[in-house]
Amino acid sequence: MKIAIALLCCLISIGLTVSLNRQWGAIPAFGRLLSPFEGFWQNAETKDAASEQHISIKGTRDEVTVLFDDLHIPHIFARNDYDAYFAQGYVTAQDRLWQMEFQTHAAAGRLSEVIGERALELDRDKRRLGMAYGAEKSLAGMLADSATRLVLEAYTAGINAYIAQLKPARYPIEYKLLGYAPEPWTPLKCAFLLKQMTQTLAAGADDLLMTNVRQKLGAELTANLFPDYPFKEDPIVPVGTRWDFKPVKIPSVPASTETDSSVALNWPRHDPAIGSNNWAVGPEKSATGYPILANDPHLTLSLPSIWYQIQLVTPTLNVYGVSLPGAPGVVIGFNKEVAWGVTNVGADVLDFYRIRFRDNRRQEYWHDGKWKPVRRRIERIKVKGQSDVVDTVLYTHHGPVAYLPDEKPFLANIPTGYAVRWIAHEVDNGLKTFYLLNRAKTYDDYVTALSFYAAPAQNFVFANAAKDIAISPNGRFPLKWRGQGKFLLDGTKAANDWQGWIPAGHNPRVKNPPRGFVSSANQFSTDPTYPYYINWEFETPDRGMRINQRLTAMQRVTVDSMRRLQNDVYNHQASTFLPVLLPRIREHDLSEDQKRALQTVRQWNYQQDTATVAGTIFMEWMGYLERAIWGDDLPESPGRSMRFPNASRTLQLLSEEPDSRWFDDVRTANRHETIQDAVTVSFQHTVDSLAKQHGPLGKTWAWADHKKTGVRHLIPGLDAFSALNVQVGGGSGIVNAAGRRAGPSWRMVVQTGPQVRAYGVLPGGQSGNPGSPYYLNMLETWRKGELYELLYLQSVSQKHPRIQSTLTLTR
Repeated sequence: MKIAIALLCCLISIGLTVSLNRQWGAIPAFGRLLSPFEGFWQNAETKDAASEQHISIKGTRDEVTVLFDDLHIPHIFARNDYDAYFAQGYVTAQDRLWQMEFQTHAAAGRLSEVIGERALELDRDKRRLGMAYGAEKSLAGMLADSATRLVLEAYTAGINAYIAQLKPARYPIEYKLLGYAPEPWTPLKCAFLLKQMTQTLAAGADDLLMTNVRQKLGAELTANLFPDYPFKEDPIVPVGTRWDFKPVKIPSVPASTETDSSVALNWPRHDPAIGSNNWAVGPEKSATGYPILANDPHLTLSLPSIWYQIQLVTPTLNVYGVSLPGAPGVVIGFNKEVAWGVTNVGADVLDFYRIRFRDNRRQEYWHDGKWKPVRRRIERIKVKGQSDVVDTVLYTHHGPVAYLPDEKPFLANIPTGYAVRWIAHEVDNGLKTFYLLNRAKTYDDYVTALSFYAAPAQNFVFANAAKDIAISPNGRFPLKWRGQGKFLLDGTKAANDWQGWIPAGHNPRVKNPPRGFVSSANQFSTDPTYPYYINWEFETPDRGMRINQRLTAMQRVTVDSMRRLQNDVYNHQASTFLPVLLPRIREHDLSEDQKRALQTVRQWNYQQDTATVAGTIFMEWMGYLERAIWGDDLPESPGRSMRFPNASRTLQLLSEEPDSRWFDDVRTANRHETIQDAVTVSFQHTVDSLAKQHGPLGKTWAWADHKKTGVRHLIPGLDAFSALNVQVGGGSGIVNAAGRRAGPSWRMVVQTGPQVRAYGVLPGGQSGNPGSPYYLNMLETWRKGELYELLYLQSVSQKHPRIQSTLTLTR
């Protein structure tokens, strides 16, 4: 009996050993994960101790010194540019290797290699969009320039030097969880990362939705509800700015722009939470007599953090700021003479063209009166644990055909028969822009740097120690007839093609305006006098209006007053809607609980802070009100998606057209609803819905608890590595745009002058390792709206108490 028990225990032990050391589908190999020799125990880290580490490493050209400060931010001192970018690649990989590789795998359509068949359709979608095609084009542009080629090659070599000396026990924990290993880095991966940002910021499109609206309502009503300039606006380039160029000829609008959308693409819309703020005040408004610049880009709040802080010092530059892990240089930052920051423009640089093939072989398509050849691109998708999947993507001169009529779409209402014309498919070298900005000294240097930039289009704000400020909505903009791309396009007509490019020198720009500041918050770039078409719709102007109101009133501006403005939670949209809405509510129709909620809103000061209950009611009310007004006239139905007019048009309707037909609900044939009905019923639904979610009106309705801002790990559902329900005010459409999943991903304020001083914070930390004390150490500072002073060192020998450790890389 004892022998039988011993044998059984032995078999169980063997079985557990075998089971735990292999991956079962999506379940990781927990045996290796739990191993004391190479499992997650090996990923625990302590704070940087005062130390000096010397590493002999192949690839550097000379000695490189990296000083780490108390926030684990590397300050790289190199004797040549190559070594600076080599060291940037090395230290970034040291802190963020898994993030870098995972993001580029996602962009390249390679997640199936890591997580298996579940990601196959997502990977196929990336291939069909032409992400690899676009990355190859961008790489060609970057390698054609000797300066950016050196940067890419050095950065790549540094990453690979780190990977080469990395032992499995020290692999980032995500590799262990998912059961794979790092692969060598290539310059193409840098291009993929940049394409991923282009997709995030310049791939949203309403072309199908707008086409469906036009087919339902007709061209005249559609133009009325979706105007090409909003009811109220405060554009980035101030109204009345004179254009110092002679416009090139604008293409003529074709006689007919109609196209059938019956087999069209239900493309993802742009996320309004993905935006940004930036501004600069001139010397006349600054307390020091020198400009101050501020920037807070609004992106997905994720862990590891989207940005990585770094300082690069060589004989040709001394720059500090944030980089994208996986791309060299500094994207947002400053040097001794200049500072710059970016916000998204929201240009219409993605259009859809319906393709007419000659026959089912799809070897030719009709365009401009002739049959043209189709090019085929073979995409091989590796799938973990299965055979490769081979996909064929058809390319026209417009771009890739996302899906064909006889193919299964990625989403329920997508693909069929449209080619994608997208700025991300063009040869470009945006890296050159940041290479030059990192070294810029003057306003002219800024203008030259911007001339190389293509996508995603950004509003580049600028300030320098010479007391100049400027802003430019900048990128490579297609030359279009006005409104081209607002609806789906007929791909057979040459008149619908992009007709070249707006000259870079004609991009909107303003320098040292009389009002003493420049700013942007993703609103319209210009007033209607600008001769070129960039887009017909931009983000709501509320953030921009609030920022401009504050900056107009400010005098003797300081870094701290700029910080406070970044954290402003005044709900400008509420201040414009509620004076119109509240008088329209029929109070006698409300229940006692609804009346108490109404009184709470009436007493509100419009501050969207963490504890506000009125702010929660208003934000929810806007959604119900929108559906009450537009949901009956523009309903969702299978295969026929539509969108509603924007908030600006809704406010105009409420303010100026109280007897409009749009307030009547066409689904109730025996009633004629009024504006009072829409406002009252939507308010009732709001209060009842919140009571169902949170119980009776009270503290449980507080905005922060309702919103539940989360800074989440890149692997969905990995809550143990995430920060959930972060108590922060603000939200989408508010200057402090901390929403549920997106918000200020980096806050920076720079005081220019003879001695530049700068401040910043990330909603996370420098390290991508959940076992590191530098993974989340900045979050509380970010939550409270505070900033760290950025340690801007002038020389490698400079002594400073914040320097914690030194890493020396030698040949």
